[in-house]
Amino acid sequence: MALSGLEIYKLLPKTNCKECGQPTCLAFAMKLASKAAELSACPYVSDESKAALESAGAPPIRLVVIGAGNKKIEIGNETVCFRHEKTFFHQPGIVVRVKDTQSPEAIAALVQKVSDYSVERVGIQITLDGIAVENASGNAQTFAKAVELVKSKTSLPLVLLSQDAATMEAGLGAAGDSKPLIYAATSENWEDMAALAKKFNAPLAVHSNQGLSGLATLADQISKAGVVDLVLDPETPSANNSLALMTQVRRLALKKNFRPLGFPMITFPSRFASSPEEETIVAAQNIAKYSGVIVLDNFDPTLVYPLLTLRQNVYTDPQKPIQVKPDIYTFGDPGPNSPLLITTNFSLTYFTVAGEIEASGISTWLLIADSEGMSVLTAWAAGKFDAEKIAKAVKTSNIVDKIGHRKLVLPGFVAGMSGEVEEELPGWKIAVGPREAVDISAYLKGIWTPN
Repeated sequence: MALSGLEIYKLLPKTNCKECGQPTCLAFAMKLASKAAELSACPYVSDESKAALESAGAPPIRLVVIGAGNKKIEIGNETVCFRHEKTFFHQPGIVVRVKDTQSPEAIAALVQKVSDYSVERVGIQITLDGIAVENASGNAQTFAKAVELVKSKTSLPLVLLSQDAATMEAGLGAAGDSKPLIYAATSENWEDMAALAKKFNAPLAVHSNQGLSGLATLADQISKAGVVDLVLDPETPSANNSLALMTQVRRLALKKNFRPLGFPMITFPSRFASSPEEETIVAAQNIAKYSGVIVLDNFDPTLVYPLLTLRQNVYTDPQKPIQVKPDIYTFGDPGPNSPLLITTNFSLTYFTVAGEIEASGISTWLLIADSEGMSVLTAWAAGKFDAEKIAKAVKTSNIVDKIGHRKLVLPGFVAGMSGEVEEELPGWKIAVGPREAVDISAYLKGIWTPN
């Protein structure tokens, strides 16, 4: 829990030496409270006070990094229970499980498919994040070979699944310096697993089916043993229980600053699923509440895409919607008599409209007005997409130099503005397009004319 300036002041030496750059220790404390100064600037703070201040300043949910390089998975460090309170920062890593009992050919083929999977949505490439390798064979050598094969086929981060310390060490040796997530430490093996986490500088998952008390006790033991990059697995008998327990973990970490549970979580949706479709439903729940790593047993692009879309939506800052640059966009080879449409610069609006224009096969001009990233109706309601702003977009775009007509098509949802826009744009004819983007193709082919 963050300390106030006065609480910080009580832990400072109170010498007013000015060596920190502030006139008094109280002024320095206020700077620390607002995160405008570093504690290291005080040369006389005691070790006890330093430990207390550093502990108080630590995030309620620790940031844990899985993997290395530009594809690493960063999870944790969240500050709210609900996205509308602020935003969520680190989206969960979605990984696909392979087993060392599968043939090398099957493992290689699946890993390649997962690594290659990428789709574009609202101008952003969305992908899967890693591979989980399970020691289903019970043999350390077989496990190590599977890990080595996976590592040779992908640069995605790894999650290694085995509760036998000797087998896990063999897998970690094959993984090299890739910093995989070790799964898992239990009440029976935690000391050996903690030693491996230290040796290989890797994060460690903590598994318990003894409720929050058992999970917190185990995580606290491991933290005190010197392993602080932990991921929690609060196993429960049902998806409903999992939802309740994970919500409790999040609230205890954020609202009560309960350090033993202040870590991100890992989930296995297949525990509660009898089909790939059910696994997808549980995974969607895990994305919303509050998984850091989601391990899938099934890779099906038709089921993965909805999960990636949901994740993108949940982890988009609601105060900073995804936007495209206000400009003139061309589709096909538009000429002087080609249609001119206008809409807002909310990315989802733009890409939806753009997709329908492209599908129509009609060469078209699309003018994107600056609505601060809001959709059509939202921008209209907020006064960000009104007649004055539409007219300004037309006048400043120089579109008049590119077209031979003076006809602008408004989105159907703001049809009521057509008269106002005509007043702002003398000499222009304002047409009303369809309300839904799916009808744009029919409009361009059958209704629009330059006259």
